[in-house]
Amino acid sequence: MRRVILAMFFVSSALFDLQAQSTKTKPAPAPSAPSRARPPVPTLAPVVQQVAPAVVSVAVQGKMTVSANPLFNDPFFRQFFGAPRQPLQQEFHAAGSGVIVDADRGYVLTNNHVIQNADRITIDLSDGRELDAKIAGADPATDIAVLQVQGTGLSSLKLGNSDQLRVGDFVLAVGNPFGLGGTVTYGIVSAKGRSGLGIEGYEDFIQTDASINPGNSGGALVNLDGELVGINTAIIGPSGGNVGVGLAIPINMVSGVMQQLIKHGRIERGQLGVEAQDVSPQIARALHLGVNTGALVSKVAPGSAAAKAGMKAGDVITAIDSVPVRGAADLRTKIGLRQLGQTIRIQAVRDGKAMTFTTALATAVAEQVSGDSLDDRLTGVTFGTLTEPADNGEVAGIEVEHAAPNSAAYQEGLRQGDIITSVNRQPVTTLSEFSAVVKAAGDAIVFTIVRGDQSFYLAIQ
Repeated sequence: MRRVILAMFFVSSALFDLQAQSTKTKPAPAPSAPSRARPPVPTLAPVVQQVAPAVVSVAVQGKMTVSANPLFNDPFFRQFFGAPRQPLQQEFHAAGSGVIVDADRGYVLTNNHVIQNADRITIDLSDGRELDAKIAGADPATDIAVLQVQGTGLSSLKLGNSDQLRVGDFVLAVGNPFGLGGTVTYGIVSAKGRSGLGIEGYEDFIQTDASINPGNSGGALVNLDGELVGINTAIIGPSGGNVGVGLAIPINMVSGVMQQLIKHGRIERGQLGVEAQDVSPQIARALHLGVNTGALVSKVAPGSAAAKAGMKAGDVITAIDSVPVRGAADLRTKIGLRQLGQTIRIQAVRDGKAMTFTTALATAVAEQVSGDSLDDRLTGVTFGTLTEPADNGEVAGIEVEHAAPNSAAYQEGLRQGDIITSVNRQPVTTLSEFSAVVKAAGDAIVFTIVRGDQSFYLAIQ
């Protein structure tokens, strides 16, 4: 009996030991596999969300001259062939883009060519509102215009520093291509300082491969901090659409123009008073200039700011205020963006020696003549000499400085900024030539007009 009890005890003890061992050696449940955190997906959405409310669509209505056969509008042609007079004006609708840069005062930047000839301008905000806009000022030479709207809850973009942009920096283009509205594309800065393209009077473009198409004009080029670094303006391509060569006006250039337009409604440009050409290797060797880049002065206007500073033909301008001058077009741009009366320091080379000139930019003396002193049909119109070269100096003539909306000439289609290259088919380049031909015009005055990239006849009867 004792053995049985002991055996039972040993069995019980063994079972207890097995249970205890089982409890002690039972493996802990395997921990679940750690979840792999998904890396952040690269996205430009935060920048777009920041920028988009300040970029607007610009809708324009107005009248423009029809590019018809100019013979149909020539009274001499009609007299002999009985051709009916064709309408010179037709209504148009156009769309572009704009950027709000001052939410409190409602200032909107866009291109001058977007709002040119506009009778009514409206902007569409990203929240669906439509606001009427008025032109605060426009400058065809730089293709910059400033609009103003009245509205609450507007968003604006912070201006960046386009001088700090580097080739290879990422940028976004935001605008209204083909009237689609609210479109964003991205790319890089492909080049800087593009000039001599004949697109604008003053050129210093940022080149980008961010897709820019018709309707993007006036829209925003922004960096990855959401700062406005340029105003999208033009494209270069055989089809008229994007092929990867888009051009934007640097915001540092735009800013100076914008401030003058807001303050004065126009640009008061200072003039240096020189004619210049690029320095070619051949000229540099032949004249022993000692430099291979810069603007070679070929003529100094008497009494001009350059003449007063002591500059002479043959001087090579290498820098303005320590900023290098690449050539004649670059010099024209750098001077054209300075304000009237502004003092500048000119670095130059004369006979191989470095020189520095300091002068205050002066205004160009422009002759004017009132239309009513020439012919009653031109009452309300003021004509003047062309103080700034048109189309890179290829167009010469007389400029229409003012045309009153209630004047007969305005009703016939004459507009401020038009360049008259001939009267009754006689070329005119001076006011004396112009005045003599107009006074002898007789029954009809036929102007040959250059307006932008258009050339046409305009009859005043």
